[in-house]
Amino acid sequence: MPKLTIVANIRANPDQVDLVKAELLKLIDATRAEAGCVNYDLHQDNENPSHFMFYENWDTRELWQTHMNAPHLAAYMTATDGAVAEFLLNEMTILS
Repeated sequence: MPKLTIVANIRANPDQVDLVKAELLKLIDATRAEAGCVNYDLHQDNENPSHFMFYENWDTRELWQTHMNAPHLAAYMTATDGAVAEFLLNEMTILS
């Protein structure tokens, strides 16, 4: 089965950029240590600092689902409640 690619776009409220960025950065080490995580890379838009994007690859969808239920992700959700204007997630499969 092909690996699962996740592209997650997060847009912070303009007055909450620093908080959201700090909380997103906290996710990186814990997530990279999870079973099935191939890469977990955070980006910030050069023109719009409130726009963040994770580019992730996982061995399987099941292992990514485990990540989605991880305590550090729940802590992020609590810490950023009301600070995120938009969250868009795409599950993708590499074609070539």
